[in-house]
Amino acid sequence: MGLRSSICNAGSWAARGGLDKIDLCNAPFAARLRHFRGRACKYMGPHSIRQRGAHTPANWWSSVACTQLSNDKLTKLNWARNNYMIYDYYNDFKKYNGLMPGECSKPQH
Repeated sequence: MGLRSSICNAGSWAARGGLDKIDLCNAPFAARLRHFRGRACKYMGPHSIRQRGAHTPANWWSSVACTQLSNDKLTKLNWARNNYMIYDYYNDFKKYNGLMPGECSKPQH
């Protein structure tokens, strides 16, 4: 099985209007997974979507361990944001004319 993703060149808007140059040739975009075991649920209509989103022991992905960061990890995330982030998609009101995408209402971690 293969998994591919795309990386958009957002240099004009995610790099302070192009002030920060992005050289995609030197970026660490390669990832390798060992012993990966993909798991999926068979789609059985709208009911199955609600069922898979329910907070039950069988749905391990909805547990606190998978949906919330520990205080230590949150501290480290905030340190990285404060020291390395040059663009904040979740707060770019100008780009979206105040009509932010739906994911911007979710927790930012």
